[in-house]
Amino acid sequence: MVDEVALRAAIGRVEDPEIHRSLNDLNMVRELDVGSDGNVRVLVALTVPGYQLKDQLEADVAAAISSVPGTGAALVEFTVMSDADRAELQTLLGGGPNTSREVRIDMRTRVLAIASGKGGVGKSSVTTNLAVALADLGKTVGVIDADVWGFSIPKMLGIDRNPTVIEQMIIPPEAHGVRVMSMDYFVQDDQAVIWRGPMLHKALEQFLVDVYWGDLDYLLLDLPPGTGDVSISISQFLPRAQMVVVTTPQLTAQRVAKRAGLMAEKVNQEVLGVIENMSFFTGNDGVRYDIFGSGGGAALAEQLGVPLLGQIPLLSAMREGADTGKPVLVAAPDSESATAFRAIAESVEALKPRLRAHPELIIS
Repeated sequence: MVDEVALRAAIGRVEDPEIHRSLNDLNMVRELDVGSDGNVRVLVALTVPGYQLKDQLEADVAAAISSVPGTGAALVEFTVMSDADRAELQTLLGGGPNTSREVRIDMRTRVLAIASGKGGVGKSSVTTNLAVALADLGKTVGVIDADVWGFSIPKMLGIDRNPTVIEQMIIPPEAHGVRVMSMDYFVQDDQAVIWRGPMLHKALEQFLVDVYWGDLDYLLLDLPPGTGDVSISISQFLPRAQMVVVTTPQLTAQRVAKRAGLMAEKVNQEVLGVIENMSFFTGNDGVRYDIFGSGGGAALAEQLGVPLLGQIPLLSAMREGADTGKPVLVAAPDSESATAFRAIAESVEALKPRLRAHPELIIS
């Protein structure tokens, strides 16, 4: 005999792979039948038609059924929530109509704005791999690809599906434990984003207001290079964000990157630290070669009065992983670069934010 109470509890504990809440919490289990032979049939209500993770959910429910003693074959069937069901779900998740357009990022979430003074320093690669490293520490991590002209984070993480939209609520796709929102989902490959300040501000607002992020430990923002409209908007939306400045060892790059740190000070944001990317290359002979010079990261950290969080070596697996959607922590977990990112993640975790006032930002 099958213990139906235990069976219902096992199925109810299964998490929806997009929302990361249990099927019980989301009222997704609609019917449950147990035959005299122990075979089980369950009907699950999907959030939207064409639900993209149905196979994963089916496998998870079947595994839960098989974990209960006495059960036989598992038949998992699906229906789709009605409009009324989705409206209730949106309210349950705190994603009801947000007429005030207030940012829905929990105060307990640490926000890291990953910035650079110029392009080409590997800021997006650093953001991607730091996010994965934080996820590997057991943290719940989200990334906003705020470089709206040069978006690249979804491709670097290997995300090949679009967000799910439930009423007015957007559920971000996830890969390697990292949830991501990006303009990449909304722009065709042969189109360019030609926007000025107000449109950029509106897009960022939607990523912060209409997206269901869940209970995040960290939200990373991959900012465009420089100190333009997007960086200003972020300082308004998320004044408690901590900035991490990415540079290379080259002194010229360090001098430009300093401006990003100085902007953070002007808007009263804390600069958490500096990450030096492309620090060195270790040849087959075991010798380290300073291809882009040396000292830039340490000099910038000293000038800004913050720690040098780490130095990331050049590694072909890091470049290849960015092209194939396999972060270096996945493609080469024992490499120098992966080890460096894990150490940086641990340093970030140890450096708690300082409490400070955030006056109104006035741009002249």
